[in-house]
Amino acid sequence: MDYVVPAAPQPSVAVVGTSARFPVRRIYCVGRNYLAHVREFGNDEKAPPFFFAKANSMIVEDGAAIEYPPLTANYHHEVELVAAIGKGGANIAAESALDHVYGYAVGFDMTRRDLQQAAAKKGHPWEIGKSFDNSSPCGPVYPVAKVGHLKEGEIQVTVNGQVRQHSDLNLMMWDVPHIISQLSQQVTLAPGDLIYTGTPEGVSAVVSGDTLVGSIAKLGILTIKIG
Repeated sequence: MDYVVPAAPQPSVAVVGTSARFPVRRIYCVGRNYLAHVREFGNDEKAPPFFFAKANSMIVEDGAAIEYPPLTANYHHEVELVAAIGKGGANIAAESALDHVYGYAVGFDMTRRDLQQAAAKKGHPWEIGKSFDNSSPCGPVYPVAKVGHLKEGEIQVTVNGQVRQHSDLNLMMWDVPHIISQLSQQVTLAPGDLIYTGTPEGVSAVVSGDTLVGSIAKLGILTIKIG
C-alpha cells in the first residue's frame, strides 16, 4: 500500500507471558465512576458515569519518562483499571460482556485539570484537558487466562513513594460488564480497544521530577516519571 505521507506506526502495549503485543485501536475512558471521586469535586452524585475518548497515539508504556505537558499549571494523575477488548460487538449484554475481555492492565488517565475545569465551566468539550500527547500511560496487559476477571482488589498510586490514591475496584459505580454494555450501545467495540474504567478519589498534581507508581491487585505496577 502506497501513502502520500508516511503511515503512523501501530501503537501497542506489552502482554504478560508472551513476546506478542496488544495492538491498540481506540481508547475509551469512563468519567466519574467512583462516588468518592465525584464528591471530591462536588459533582452531581446522581448523574451516571459517562464516556470520552483519547487517540491511540497517546499511549505511553511502563518505565517511560514523559515531559510535563504544555498549557497547564495543574497536571493530575488518575490511576485506573484498564480493560483490553479481545472480541468486538455492538449492543453487548452485561451478562455476556466479560466474554469480550482479553485482559486487564494498570493505566493512568493524565489530566490537565485547569484546562478541563475551564472548558467545563464554558460548556465546552473536555478534549483540551484530557486528550494530549502522552496522556494515556498503560502497563502490560495481563490476560484473563492468567488473572481471571477483576471484581475487587486494591488500586492505588504513589508519587515519590507517598500514597496519593488508594481504593478498591469493588467501589466502581459501573463494573466492567456494565461499562462494556453501555459503551457498546454507543459504538461498536473491536479487538484492540482499551477501556479506562475511571479513577477513585485522591487525584492531585504532579510536577517535573516526580515518579508515579500505579498498582492494582494481580496486575503488577505501572511506573512513569515526569521529565
